[in-house]
Amino acid sequence: MGVLVVDVERGGIVEARHRVHAIALDGAEIVASRGDPQLETLFRSSAKPFQALPVVRRRPDLDDAQVAIACASHLHRPDQLEPVRELLTKAGASEDDLECGPEPTQVEHNCSGKHAAMLLLCRINDWPTEGYRLASHPCQQAMLAEVADAAEVEPGALPTAIDGCGVVTYALTLERMAHAFGRLESLEGGARVADAMRARPELVRGDGAPDTELMRLGGGWVAKGGAEGLLCAARDGLGIALKADDGAQRPLSAALAAFVEQLGFESGDLGNAPLLNSRGEVVGELRVTG
Repeated sequence: MGVLVVDVERGGIVEARHRVHAIALDGAEIVASRGDPQLETLFRSSAKPFQALPVVRRRPDLDDAQVAIACASHLHRPDQLEPVRELLTKAGASEDDLECGPEPTQVEHNCSGKHAAMLLLCRINDWPTEGYRLASHPCQQAMLAEVADAAEVEPGALPTAIDGCGVVTYALTLERMAHAFGRLESLEGGARVADAMRARPELVRGDGAPDTELMRLGGGWVAKGGAEGLLCAARDGLGIALKADDGAQRPLSAALAAFVEQLGFESGDLGNAPLLNSRGEVVGELRVTG
């Protein structure tokens, strides 16, 4: 089938149109697809649940908030920064050791939870912390191995780039991303990661975010968004991946709602995507038209 088309309507006038690719995979079987399931893109922050696996295996004492924030693209609310600082304390590290850059400070960077977990992994393995973000560092080599294993591709064949927070990111097709997410809970430590994300979805992002809201629906969903219009999720071994052609985030809720409904699941309020002005007034909507 063709891509999901999400129109942005204001006053009944279509002023923007987004194209969203989507795939659902159960094992090796494509259950549903819209657009190109072999579209290659970067895993970005959707990789975080897999990047958390090594530290979760070695530190079973981490609580739900600490595991969830390691998987998060947070909004630097106080309740989100607290578990980041707890991870830093466990790592024997300070905020100055975070190599994610200031946004506006290192600890407030939306990827600081992932970086704090990487510092803890360095402490566990007695690796140097300086330069832990670099591709040559054992930490990033471990991350590469985890993602390749989850997607069932050869690590040496996995193209890489530098993510927005300075660490390595990975190029995969949407089909391989959906495959990885479908396997998450079968991987060692994966069930712990998924349970923590489901228990604390508000830490993973926040109100209105499609990954947070999908997990709030219940039913066993685990979900993580990524930059440039990416969203991946899984439920009972079914993996899904969505990607907006233009890298926009705003069509994802409407597209996700339409796709999970196509799969036979309830979408709750995910498809409710009003367009607001600066006064908070509803002046239009985003809706799937194709």
